[in-house]
Amino acid sequence: MAKENNNSDALISTILEGIEDVKGKEIKILDLRDIENTVCDYFIICEGNSNTQVNAIVNAVQKKVSKTLKDHPWHVEGSDNAEWVLMDYVNVVVHVFQKHIRQYYDIEGLWGDAKTTVIETSY
Repeated sequence: MAKENNNSDALISTILEGIEDVKGKEIKILDLRDIENTVCDYFIICEGNSNTQVNAIVNAVQKKVSKTLKDHPWHVEGSDNAEWVLMDYVNVVVHVFQKHIRQYYDIEGLWGDAKTTVIETSY
C-alpha cells in the first residue's frame, strides 16, 4: 500500500511539473480517497486560456510523465475540441479545461466532499 501511495505521489508531482511547464492556471488536487465508490484516488484539475494551451498542457503532461516515469495514460478523451481533456492514469485523473467549460461543469463543486489542495504558481 505504501508503494502505491509513493507511485501516486511521484505521478502527481510529475503531472504538476508538466502543467506548470506550459503555465496551466488554477491548479487544484482533489483527494478522493476518503469518499466511497470513487473510480480513482485523485483528480488534478487545471485550465488553459485557449484550445491551443489546453492541448499544450496535455502534451506537456504526457511527455513529462513518459520521460520521467515511463508511464502513459490509460485513456485520453476530449483532445479533438480541447475544451475539456481528460487524461486517465488509473489512480490519478487529470482534467484540463478551458475556463468557461470548467465553470459550467463545476467539477470541484460536484466533488465538494473531497479534500482540496490549491497549487500556488509564480506566473
